[in-house]
Amino acid sequence: MNGTIAASTVNAEEVAHFSRLSSSWWDEHGEFALLHRMNPVRVRFHVLRGLDVLDVGCGGGLLSETLARMGARTLGIDASESNIGIASVHASADPELLSGGSSSGSLEYRNTSAEELLKDSKQYDVVCSMEVIEHVDNPAGFLSSCAELVKPGGHLFLSTIARTPLSYFLTILAAEHVLRKVAVGTHTYSKFINPSELVSFFQNYSSPSPHPELPSRPWISRTYSHGLPTRTEAEVRGLLYVPWSGDWKLMPRSATQWGAAECNYLFWVRKPSEQ
Repeated sequence: MNGTIAASTVNAEEVAHFSRLSSSWWDEHGEFALLHRMNPVRVRFHVLRGLDVLDVGCGGGLLSETLARMGARTLGIDASESNIGIASVHASADPELLSGGSSSGSLEYRNTSAEELLKDSKQYDVVCSMEVIEHVDNPAGFLSSCAELVKPGGHLFLSTIARTPLSYFLTILAAEHVLRKVAVGTHTYSKFINPSELVSFFQNYSSPSPHPELPSRPWISRTYSHGLPTRTEAEVRGLLYVPWSGDWKLMPRSATQWGAAECNYLFWVRKPSEQ
C-alpha cells in the first residue's frame, strides 16, 4: 500500500449501500446485530475520559455514543448523510449526551470524510475506524488521512477483516449467502486487508516532522517473531465470534501467531511523539 493521501477515498457504491440500510442501525436484532454484539469488545482498549476522540465511518453512531458515555469529547463522521441523520436522531433522545453533561463526554456528528476533515487542522488523542477500511477506495490513502488526524503520541484503532479462505467462508458465504445475517454484497473479498499489510504500511509510514532538520520516524520501528510489532508501538488482536452465545471474544495477543486474526481482528498503533 502506498502512503499518499488521496483526494477522496469514499466509494459511492458503498455509501449508497449503507445509506439504504441506515434505518436499521439501532435494531439490535436486524442487519447490524453482529456489530451491536461486537461493540462492548471494541471499546475494551479505551480509557477515554477527557480525551478528544474521532470515530471515522461512524454509521448510525453505535460506537460514537459509547465513546461519549465513557467520557470522551467525541466527533463521529460518515460519508452517508442518512447515517448521520439516524445517528443524530438517536443521540437526541439523551440531551445530556449532546450537551456534555457531568457524567459523560460530548458528542457531535458531521457528514464528511477523513480527507475533508484534515482541512480543519485539528488532531485527536484517539482516532477509531471500525469495519470501515474494507469499504473504501485506496485504503493506503485512507490510512494516511486517519494517521494525520492523530495527535503526536496519540492512538489509532482499526477493526477489519483479514483476506483469508476462512474469512471468505465466514463473512461472505456463511453470513451473507447462507445465514443471511448481513445483506448480500456487504463485503468484497478483494478489499479485505491482512494484519501483516497494516503492520507493513506503518513500518514504512512516517508523519511529516515538525522539525525539518530531524528525520521523521516510522510508526512501527521493528517487528519480532511471526512479524508482530513490539507491543509499545502496535498490536494485533483477533476478534472471535462465538455463535452459541452470540458474543464476541477479544483474543489474547499470544493467540495471534496461531491464527486468531485470520478473520475479524483489532489493530492498534501509536503515533510517535514529537522529538
